[in-house]
Amino acid sequence: MSNPKEALLWSIALPGFGQFLNRKYLKGLLFVFLEFLINTQSHFNEVILFSFLGEIEKAIALTNYQWLMFYPCLYFFAMWDAFKDAGGGKDPYIYLPFVFSAYFVTVGCIYSSKLHLFGVLFGPVWLPILFVIPGLAAGFIIRAIILK
Repeated sequence: MSNPKEALLWSIALPGFGQFLNRKYLKGLLFVFLEFLINTQSHFNEVILFSFLGEIEKAIALTNYQWLMFYPCLYFFAMWDAFKDAGGGKDPYIYLPFVFSAYFVTVGCIYSSKLHLFGVLFGPVWLPILFVIPGLAAGFIIRAIILK
């Protein structure tokens, strides 16, 4: 059995890699395939490139949101699955931060072409990334309330 934190970090690098580390090869292949499918169809690599270059309007125009909306759930489910399969799922509510992060990042995707924070349009990469923070916070807070 692999280290849960190591499996989580490999899944952050690319969905499916944590599953390969856990010797769940079929599941890993499925996650890698879905990652490439969604990435290609949503033009996500090019969107990331334009976002890093500060060309947010180009990133928004290029994004296929119908495909990008699938990405947060795939990404956070693959992380949780790798973490759990590596033995990190002892706490019955450890999935909550992953789930709420997926929800919040999806909302970030929905509003990424319109929402200005502090007068800045963050776009389809940076706004969803920022929404991970309240997603994790909500998940950990709800988990703590349930565990009391």
